[in-house]
Amino acid sequence: MSQDLFEAARAAMQHSHSPYSKFKVGAALRDENGRIHAGCNIENVAFPEGICAEATAIAHLIMAGRRHITEAAVIAERLPLVAPCGGCRQKLSEFASPQTRVWLCDDAGPQKAFTLAELLPAAFGTDSLA
Repeated sequence: MSQDLFEAARAAMQHSHSPYSKFKVGAALRDENGRIHAGCNIENVAFPEGICAEATAIAHLIMAGRRHITEAAVIAERLPLVAPCGGCRQKLSEFASPQTRVWLCDDAGPQKAFTLAELLPAAFGTDSLA
């Protein structure tokens, strides 16, 4: 994993709007052109209407006209390593391949990697709609 992906996730985490949980999360996605799209979690007092960091990063990816994630990184302030929640694993699978690496990071950098297939076995995909 490139240092720039980790640094983008860590920087995004600092923009987190998490006044209720105090649980800051940042995510960064690399697209097929090497560009990085980052996001943070955004809470809302009307739980569960918040937005996860991965979903915010995906929104930035889409708004930039990209559609494919080649690599992802996730970091949280209060946990040594945090993996995407189940909903975000499904959201990532919409734009990534089963082999896409998802890096779990702490403040020192990337610590553990999983493929999306490892994080989301038996994913619900477009072939399920046929």
